[in-house]
Amino acid sequence: MVESQENPKPSAKKSTSGSIDIYAVQCGKCHKWRVINSQEEYEDIRSNFSGNPFVCSRKPDISCEDAADIEYDASRTWVLDKPNLPKTPEGFKRSLVLRRDFTKLDAYYIAPSGKKMRTRNEIAAFLEANPEYKGVSISEFSFHCPKIMEETIPEHVEKRVSGSGSGSGSNKNNERSRISSLLVMGARFYLGKLLFNVVCSCD
Repeated sequence: MVESQENPKPSAKKSTSGSIDIYAVQCGKCHKWRVINSQEEYEDIRSNFSGNPFVCSRKPDISCEDAADIEYDASRTWVLDKPNLPKTPEGFKRSLVLRRDFTKLDAYYIAPSGKKMRTRNEIAAFLEANPEYKGVSISEFSFHCPKIMEETIPEHVEKRVSGSGSGSGSNKNNERSRISSLLVMGARFYLGKLLFNVVCSCD
């Protein structure tokens, strides 16, 4: 899953621009980042992050002595998410999509039938209309969206949002704008507090 410490390898299936490609969790002991293989595994860790904090040894053949899989830096945009969110019910899929102007992420759920649901009212109506899901509770769905870390938004995006010029920008801006599209979601420890992150680099 990880090509190198600086360049984590995206999943084989190319995602929609602005969606999540890689999931990562920060070790509660050494604070190194570990890539998680799937959204399901990541959500399982996140759903009980306070009660069962992640450590490197939970990954096969990995310890705190090994190099990090991915580094937190400004080459990607990081956002803070809420810990202990409910795990998505079996058969459903939770998606987060970053807006092109980096102002926020939008959450929605996809039902087993393929129907997209963007509000709790839509989910409640779907569950009521489909009694085969009577064992699924509305409380198992969350539309909480992570907060984007402004200091990690690429400079070329900040320029477009602020309207401070339409030129090509500095070499640094151009270099960062060439980073291939990549979105990573992760759980982070910081000064004893639980923080969750999505990391993203967009063209």
